[in-house]
Amino acid sequence: MNILLLGKNGQVGWELQRSLGVLGRLTALGHAEADFTQPQTIAETVRALRPDVIVNAAAHTAVDKAESEPDLARLLNATTPGVLAEEAARLGAWLIHYSTDYVFDGSGSRPWVETDAPAPLSVYGRTKLEGEQLIQQSGARHLILRTSWVYAARGGNFAKTMLRLGSERERLTVIDDQWGAPTGADVLADVTAHAIRQLQQRPQDGGLYHCAAAGETTWHGYASYVLALAGQLQAAIKIKATEVAPVPTSAFPTPATRPHNSRLDTRKLQTTFGLTLPHWQQGVARMLAEIL
Repeated sequence: MNILLLGKNGQVGWELQRSLGVLGRLTALGHAEADFTQPQTIAETVRALRPDVIVNAAAHTAVDKAESEPDLARLLNATTPGVLAEEAARLGAWLIHYSTDYVFDGSGSRPWVETDAPAPLSVYGRTKLEGEQLIQQSGARHLILRTSWVYAARGGNFAKTMLRLGSERERLTVIDDQWGAPTGADVLADVTAHAIRQLQQRPQDGGLYHCAAAGETTWHGYASYVLALAGQLQAAIKIKATEVAPVPTSAFPTPATRPHNSRLDTRKLQTTFGLTLPHWQQGVARMLAEIL
């Protein structure tokens, strides 16, 4: 199997280099070799390499920054993935692509299912939804995985920010009215590799799926868990914070509107691919053990 991975240096891309390496010949490209602001060049790269599977882990993920640069966000999240899909369709290749809970408006408290109507609140959400739609309309064989609250041991993440702030301050304030499940980049990468293997035998299993860790929490619950575990691990980092105060989203105004409900129902993915998605605390604990 000839696999092309785009966006190799991001959190998910880095883990994909590990998980995809056992499936076949892997060509992994970063921004320097595959610039998503140049869709025609990306198309030429695909034509030259003629992959059996294209895995796209590149995206514009700066949610607030997207509000002030919507054209760039659209180019990276919609236009270029659409071009990738067209090239995949010509080759008869699979396109694996990642999307987000931000395609929904965050209303209610029920976990979102794949058939729920999207209603994005932000430029980021709108451009990611357009990317999904262009892929679906292209005729390419595809797998789209919507996920949420992605983290990895490599690079910056919410847990690392909380550890830093917790070592500097005695009192933290963290949002407690946004709900979701912190999802490890390693889990996304492993699910991707498993799914690719199955799709080779069962192409009818392609389509759109939700992929997130099990369980649910708020950013406040996430922060409290991270700081408590850091204390238990007797990490070199000394936690000063004795209080983590819950506050509403309105306490931290941002350019982009965040959804309050980022819960994703993953039953379709788990049933179709015979998988069990681990609880969010399991992955966060493993990540903390690695970085502390």
